[in-house]
Amino acid sequence: MPEAKGMWEGLMDFSFRSYATPRMLKFLYSLHLLVGLIAGVAWVVLAFQQAPVQGLLAILGAVAGYFFWILYCRVVLEVLAAVFRMAEAIAPDREAAQRT
Repeated sequence: MPEAKGMWEGLMDFSFRSYATPRMLKFLYSLHLLVGLIAGVAWVVLAFQQAPVQGLLAILGAVAGYFFWILYCRVVLEVLAAVFRMAEAIAPDREAAQRT
């Protein structure tokens, strides 16, 4: 299964002859980092509304949590990319099989 020429072309491939996920990894990574950042900022804002000390502790917790969130997202997406690379290496070449 060759990679799709573009992300949208891969999504619209109803024959599933091309992978769409490898093209979307950058988008998925940035989306998850953005969601983690928004969650951390919201948590800090809500903590500052309670008390300044809670807000300062929330900043420390948010920075540490965001670091682990980045680490987690990166590892999961690298594993996903490795799975797709293995699938491409293991799967027989469909185009060559169809020619014969």
